[in-house]
Amino acid sequence: MTASCGAEPLHLQVNGQAQSLASVPREASLLHFLRNDLGLNGPKYGCGLGQCGACTVHVDGVAARSCVIPAHGVAGRKVTTLEGLGSRGRWHPVQAAFEDAQAAQCGYCLNGMVMQAAALLARDPQASEARIRSELSGNLCRCGTHIEILDAVQRAAARMSAAHEDKAA
Repeated sequence: MTASCGAEPLHLQVNGQAQSLASVPREASLLHFLRNDLGLNGPKYGCGLGQCGACTVHVDGVAARSCVIPAHGVAGRKVTTLEGLGSRGRWHPVQAAFEDAQAAQCGYCLNGMVMQAAALLARDPQASEARIRSELSGNLCRCGTHIEILDAVQRAAARMSAAHEDKAA
C-alpha cells in the first residue's frame, strides 16, 4: 500500500506475531492491509460490503468482516486469519473437519465459513444444527456445498465437544 497524506503507523498482532508498519493510510481496510501489506491470502475480497463473509477474520476471538473494518480500527488488538488458525499437520478441528467432509468446491467461501464456524464453536462447542445454520447464514456459498459445509461443522463440533469433555474429566 502506498503512503498517502492520511497515513499513520499501525501496530497490532496478526496470527500471534506483532506487526508494525510505519505508514498505513487511514482509509485502508483491514482486508487490504492483511492481503496487500502482510501477504495473507486467507481472507478474500468478495463484496466489499461485509455481506458475503469471504473476508471473515477473528478480532480478539470474534468473527468480523475485514472488508468493512478500518485497519486502524484494530490497532493494538489480536487478529487471526485462516493462516493463523492452524497449519498443515496441525489443523484446527474445523479445518480438519472441512477437509474430511470435502466441504470445498471452488473454495472462495471457505475462509469465511471456516472462520465463522471456528468462532462459533469456540463459544459453543456443542452447537446445535439450528445454531450452526443460523451462524453461517450470513456467509454466501455460490457452489452449493452447504450440506457438506454443515456436515463439516457438525463433525468439528462433535470433536471439539469430546475434547472439551475429556479436559473436564
